[in-house]
Amino acid sequence: MRQLPVLFKRELASYFATPLAYVFTVIFLVLSGVFTFYLGDFYESGQASLSPFFNFHPWLYLFLIPALAMRLWAEERKSGTIELLMTLPISRSEAVLGKFLAAWVFAGLALALTFPMVLTVNYLGEPDNGAILTGYIGSWLLAGAYLAIGSCVSALAKNQVIAFILTASACFLFMVSGMPLVLDAFSSWAPQWLLDTVASLSFLIRFDAISKGVIDLRDLLYFITFIAAWLAATAIVIDLKKAD
Repeated sequence: MRQLPVLFKRELASYFATPLAYVFTVIFLVLSGVFTFYLGDFYESGQASLSPFFNFHPWLYLFLIPALAMRLWAEERKSGTIELLMTLPISRSEAVLGKFLAAWVFAGLALALTFPMVLTVNYLGEPDNGAILTGYIGSWLLAGAYLAIGSCVSALAKNQVIAFILTASACFLFMVSGMPLVLDAFSSWAPQWLLDTVASLSFLIRFDAISKGVIDLRDLLYFITFIAAWLAATAIVIDLKKAD
């Protein structure tokens, strides 16, 4: 893993070398504010809480994170630079992890720039800052899960638009898997263990618990394992594509 820091710095710097970083950050900050203060009834609730802010993150990420992830490998494959990257003295795991970590840290930086929300809610009242902190942790883990899916899909697709659509679709399925509408579709024929398994895959259920200040080791392990599994799948896909 000696080359990982070098690749990480290179990939992170590449975001700021194009308008992508600034466009992504501005859109994220603007939409976060609109959703929180206008659609989330922040002032009408009469509570010093950032729940309206975090409640929209799974849906906001559904469009923004796939847009960030679609360039991870699809751009490399389309331009043909993936072959050059693979000839460098770096391992497959370093390449996958370096690209993912750069995108994840970039998403974290955009999330950190929402700190005026925290200042605002502390100015207006006395919120539970511990719950706010866990909400940020949960939001970053959620972004990582979306990015891990996007990394694998981007490795599969040459076209960035296709990578975006497939990533958004896959993330949406993992989001709604625990909703009653989905579980009702299985309940008529599926055994209870299958229903429980489908429900346990839901991003929303895991994220809601963390964003409310409840840090369960099982939820943290879920996100970490989920991210690791999709990154491992990314490495496998890259190896298969190289062999083609």
